[in-house]
This record gives sequence, C-alpha cells and structure tokens, in this order.
Amino acid sequence: MEYKIFQVDTFCNQIFSGNPACVVPLKEWLPDNVMLNIAKENAVSETAFFINKNGELLLRWFTPDIEIDLCGHATLATAFVLKSILDYSSDELIFKSKSGEIKVKQKENYYYLDFPSRKPIKTSLPSTIKSALNIQPKEVYKARDYMLIYDSEKQIRDITINRHVFDQINLGFGGVITTAIGKEADFVSRYFTPQATILEDPVTGSAHCTLIPYWSKRLSKEKLITLQLSDRGGKLLCENNFDRVIIGGQAKMYMQGTIHV
Repeated sequence: MEYKIFQVDTFCNQIFSGNPACVVPLKEWLPDNVMLNIAKENAVSETAFFINKNGELLLRWFTPDIEIDLCGHATLATAFVLKSILDYSSDELIFKSKSGEIKVKQKENYYYLDFPSRKPIKTSLPSTIKSALNIQPKEVYKARDYMLIYDSEKQIRDITINRHVFDQINLGFGGVITTAIGKEADFVSRYFTPQATILEDPVTGSAHCTLIPYWSKRLSKEKLITLQLSDRGGKLLCENNFDRVIIGGQAKMYMQGTIHV
C-alpha cells in the first residue's frame, strides 16, 4: 500500500529549525506495530497519523519508541498540512485524541493549539535524575513531566545529561523539563526524555502545558513568549487560560512524498 507523507518543521519560520514532525493521512488505522515501525523509519521525534472521517478528525502520535498521549509540534504539523496542503476549509480544527478534544485555530501564519493545563506540584528530585545532571536545580515540580527550575538562562544552555545514568529511570509518557527566566523571552526551556531514541526534543509543545501555568503565575502575566534552547531552537507564543493553555507557533514544509508499506 502507498500512503502520503509530509515532513514539517514546526515552531519556526524557516526550515532546518524548530521541531520536525512527520504527518501521515490515513483512511483507517493501520495496526499499531506498523504505525510504530513507520515512526521508527521516519527517525524524527514524532509522527502523527490522522483520519478525516466525514469532517471528524482523529489523531494519534507515535515516537520511534511508543505511542504517546499528547504532542504539540506534531499536532501543529498536522493542522498545517490540513490547511496549507489538503485545503481543509474551516479556520478551526478539532481533533479527537487520547487527551480528549484538541482545538487548533489558524490566524494568519500562526497556529494556536488549545491544550489542557497540567499544573505542577512541588516535589523532590529522584536520585537517578539528580545524578544524571551536571547542574542541580533550585526547585523541582511535577505534573506529567518533572520540571526543574534554574536561576539563569545560561544554566539551561549549559546543562548536560549523563545518558547512561538518565536512562535508568522510566517516566512513561513523561520527561524532564529544565527552565529559567529568559533574557530575550519571558522564559526558556529544554526537554529530555529517558530511554528514548531522541534524548533531547528540539521543541516540546506538550511540556508547555506545565510551563505556562507555572510561569504565568510567577511572572503575573497571562500572555508569554518563550524560547526552547535546543540546537534547532523554537519560539512559542503562550497564553494561560484557566484550565487550558494556548500554544502558538509557525510551521514550514520541508518534504512530501509517498511511503510504501
């Protein structure tokens, strides 16, 4: 069988930056092991599979290792493909997913994801994570992900991970966020996932479900601009909205083609 595939760079305004995601339109779900193997073959952090069933949009996300419950950049990529390539008519897209309904609105060149808020709770740092870090955080919080608070953007840039130690912990769907106040943005972050093919995710939309409520409260701001400080880098426009968060970004098409399964 042949399937269309698109690779999109997200949370950026030029290719070779942001976070790449693959998008595969389907008429019906493939077996889970086939979708996982496609994600492995694509070798990017996420591959999104979607079905447009008479206007109802069904969406799933796979890393090269597992199916996950929520992904920001691959959702943005899917919305971009639907609007810019497949001529989806509505300005608002509503996806049904493992995390419930996910709404995406297009405004000019930006796509705004309406995601659930995941407010963090203060906690202690597991010894495995602590031992894997070259710089220790000032505070530790947790929702789905551990969120480590640092004193400066420089510390975020200088963090290194001892992967041999880090991979001894299993966080399920979650990972480790490192974050601090930014110099040219309200806050900055990086994101790491243990036992994953790709250790550092270039730009992590879902992590902002936790970052946004924390920084909104700390900075007393509902609207924030943030940068993720991976090698590729990414910019996100964020808004705290009670039990929801809005995550905005741009996208650029890198590649489209056909896969043969």
